[in-house]
Formats: sequence, C-alpha cells, structure tokens
Amino acid sequence: MQAEISFIGLFLEASVLVKLVMLTLLCLSIASWAVIIQRRKLLNSARAKSIKFEDTFWSGVDLNKLYKELSARSEGVSGLEALFVAGFKEYSRLSQANSKSPEAVMDGTSRAMRVSLSREVERLETHLPLLATIGSTSPYIGLFGTVWGIMNSFIALGAVENATLAMVAPGIAEALIATAMGLFAAIPAVIGYNRFSTQVEKLEMAHVNFMEEFSNILQRQAYSEKEAV
Repeated sequence: MQAEISFIGLFLEASVLVKLVMLTLLCLSIASWAVIIQRRKLLNSARAKSIKFEDTFWSGVDLNKLYKELSARSEGVSGLEALFVAGFKEYSRLSQANSKSPEAVMDGTSRAMRVSLSREVERLETHLPLLATIGSTSPYIGLFGTVWGIMNSFIALGAVENATLAMVAPGIAEALIATAMGLFAAIPAVIGYNRFSTQVEKLEMAHVNFMEEFSNILQRQAYSEKEAV
C-alpha cells in the first residue's frame, strides 16, 4: 500500500519506533506550551505585584500598619511583600531584645530577607529547567527517529531489484517528520526559556535593590532607637 503524502498518512505508515518518537515529541511540545503559558502568567503577575507594592511602600505608609495588613492575609504573600514581611518580622523580634546591638539586629534581618529572596527566586524558576531540557533534547530525539526511519527505508530498498524515487520518497518523508516535530517542540521551548530566564533575573535584581533600600531604612531606625534608649 502506497503511503498517502500527508502528515496523518505518513504517520500511519511509519514504523512503530518512529511513531513512538513522534508521540513523545508531541507530548513534549504540549508540556512545553503548558509551561510557557503558566510561567508567562505567573511572571507577569509577579512583576505587576512588585510595581504595586513598591508604589505603596514608597508612598509614606506606616510600616507597622503595612506589616499587619500583609500578615493578616489568608492567601499569603509573595515577591516583595514576602521580603518585607520576613525582614520586618525579624527586625521587630530582634529589636525587642535590648541586649541586641544594631549590627546584630541588621544581620538577622538581612539573613531573613535573603532566605525569603531565595525562596521567591526558586518559585519563579519552577519548571524553567523543563523548558531547557525540552529545548535541548527534542531535536536529538527527532533526529533519532529520522535516522531510524531512513535506515529502514534503505533496508527495504535493498530487497528490491528496481528501486524508484516513488518507492523511497514516502519512507524518507516519514522519517523527516520526526525531525520537523523535534524542531517544533524545541524552538518555542528555547525561546520561552531565554525570555523567562531574563524576566526572572530582572525581578531578582529588583528584589535585591528593594532589600538593600529596606535594610537602609531599618538600619537608620535601629540606630535611632538605640540612641533613644
């Protein structure tokens, strides 16, 4: 039976191994797009929340009041809000101990914010290694299917005395579909990984800058409270 020159026809006429390769690449492509959509939504939301919180923070709001409002949230906090809550909570706890010097208070506060920053970056980078893996391995998986399909085509031609282009073309086309599917899965994954990695780096830098500025505010407050005692 001559293979129909269409994607479905070529898929049905392909060998079992090539079919498995194509199905694997299809699953990887679906997973890649699911991660891309989910990460895009999360990172856009994180950037918007950071901008909103910075506007609130620098508007001159009372820090104790802001801390109580954020701590009372049932859904929890993230991003700059999480850094602020972690830092202010540790600062308040250490400041209540009169034996603590301003340096010790700020060291503990900085450690608490660094831990919160690490958790936030880890949350933002979730599933990005999967995109990198799909982007780097999909072309090789597709190439494996292509090599296997072409090898089978030439083995079949070896058993025929008069080989024609019409006989070899469908088999080669079946095999090349695997490479095309590998590239189809890899290209969006690589683009998404590079874009999201850049966004995570920018968000991380914004978090670090806020942490330094917030630390300066708390440090001035710690020294002023120490002098007042």
